Amino acid sequence: MGNSLYLECSSGISGDMTVAALLDLGASYTVLEKALNSLHLEGFKTKLSRVKKAGIDCADFDVILENGDIRDHDMEYLHGSSDNHEHDHDHGHHHEHSHDHGDHEHHHEHSHDEHHHHGERGPKEILDLIKLCDMTDNAKDIASRIVKIIAEAESKAHSVPFDKVHFHEVGAIDSIVDIVSVAVCLDYLDISEVIIPKLCEGIGTVRCQHGVLPVPVPAVLNIVEAYGLSLEISDVKGELVTPTGAAIAAAIRTSDKLPKGFKVKLTGMGAGKRTYSRPSILRAMIIEPENDPDILDDFIRRTEHILEVSSSERAKGIDENAIYKLETNIDDCSGEVLGFCMERLYDAGAKDVFYFPIYMKKNRPAWQLNVICNEADIERLEEVIFKNTTTIGIRRVRMDRTVLPRRFMNVETSYGEVKVKVCLVGDEERYYPEYESVAEISRNLGASFSDIYADAVYQAKHKFI
Repeated sequence: MGNSLYLECSSGISGDMTVAALLDLGASYTVLEKALNSLHLEGFKTKLSRVKKAGIDCADFDVILENGDIRDHDMEYLHGSSDNHEHDHDHGHHHEHSHDHGDHEHHHEHSHDEHHHHGERGPKEILDLIKLCDMTDNAKDIASRIVKIIAEAESKAHSVPFDKVHFHEVGAIDSIVDIVSVAVCLDYLDISEVIIPKLCEGIGTVRCQHGVLPVPVPAVLNIVEAYGLSLEISDVKGELVTPTGAAIAAAIRTSDKLPKGFKVKLTGMGAGKRTYSRPSILRAMIIEPENDPDILDDFIRRTEHILEVSSSERAKGIDENAIYKLETNIDDCSGEVLGFCMERLYDAGAKDVFYFPIYMKKNRPAWQLNVICNEADIERLEEVIFKNTTTIGIRRVRMDRTVLPRRFMNVETSYGEVKVKVCLVGDEERYYPEYESVAEISRNLGASFSDIYADAVYQAKHKFI
C-alpha cells in the first residue's frame, strides 16, 4: 500500500513550495537532479537550501536562470503592486537539513532546444520534453497531467485552442522544472493518495503580461471550477495560489477529507518566495489512518492510482464505473495518417486506441477506428478524429465497467527499480509489473524479461512484510 499525503494549503500553494515540501519529507534530491539533467532545457540551475518563515525552519527550492536571477515563482502573476511584496531571498537562514540534504546547488546546462526562448513553448512541446525525461512512467504521467490542466485553463481564459497556448505559465523554464520536480518527488515517496481539503487564496490584484488582473487570476479560477477544488478567500493582500499550484492540486488530489483519526509519520515544510502578512509555508504530511477497521476499509477503497480516476470526473459527477467508446469506419486514409491520428488521440487523453480491418460497401477494404475514453474527454477526442482523418461521422457508445481498486508502487529488484501495478480483489492483492518498466531494464542489461518480471512480483509481495 502506497503512502497517504496530506497537503495543508492554509498559505496557498505554488510549484516551488510543493517541491520544497516534498524534498523536506525525504524525497531524493539526487534522483531529482538526475531527472532534471535529462531535460532538453538549458540555462538553469537548481538550489535546495534552508530558510526561516516566522521563525519556522523550512526547505527552499530555487530555479536560478542563466542570467543569474533567482526566480520569484510566477513573478508576472505575483506582482500586482511592488509596495505589497518584499524579496526574502537575501534574508534566508541556512541550516543543516534534518534529512541530510544540506544546501545543494546544481547546474543543468545542455545544448538542446536553442531555438526556444523563455516563454515560447506550447503544451505539445513540453509534453514531448517530459516523454524524453529520465524518470518513471508514473512520474511522466503526473507531470503530463499537470501541464494539460494548466494549458486547458489558459486556453479557456484566453479563448485560444489548447495546442495554441504559448503563455509564460506553461512555457517558462522555471514552471517546467517545478512540474517535473513535483512529479519525480511524488513518485519517489510512493504517494498513492493525496488529501487536500482546501486552497487558501489572497485578495487584491496582480500584474501579469496581459495587464492587471484580480486575484484569483482567471487560470486559477478555471482550474478550481473544473476540478471541484475548495477555495477559501483570506484577507491577505497578494496571490497565494498560482496556476501551477492549482494545477498540481487538481492533478494529484484524490480526496478532500481527512480520515477521522490518523498518525503523522513525516512532516515537510516548503517555503514560498514572498513575504505576506501570513507566512508563506506549505506543510506536507505523510499520514496513516488509526487502526480502526472502518477507517482502514475506507482508506483501501480510496487508494487508487492518482491518474486512473481523474478528480475532474468526481467534480463533475461523472459515473466512474462508466466508459465511452468512439468508433468510425474509414476507407480512404493511409496508414501514415491513421498512425499519426493515434498519436494525437493518446496525447489528447484517450485511454486506448485501436484499429481492426473491415469490409465496407462495394467490398471496399477499410479500418474501424476505436477510441476508449472518459466522458469528459469525448468532445476533445472527436475533434482530433475529425481534424486528422477523412471520416464524416463518429458513433458513441456508453459502456458500464467493473474496475478493481488499483495503485502503483516502485520496488527494488536485483536488476533495478521496477514499477508495479497493485490491484485489490476482495482481500487479496495482485501484482502486475508494468511492461515498459520491465522491458527497459531487459534492454539495458540483456536480462530475461521473465526473470525481471518474476523478481518484481516477489519483491512487491514482500515489500511491507
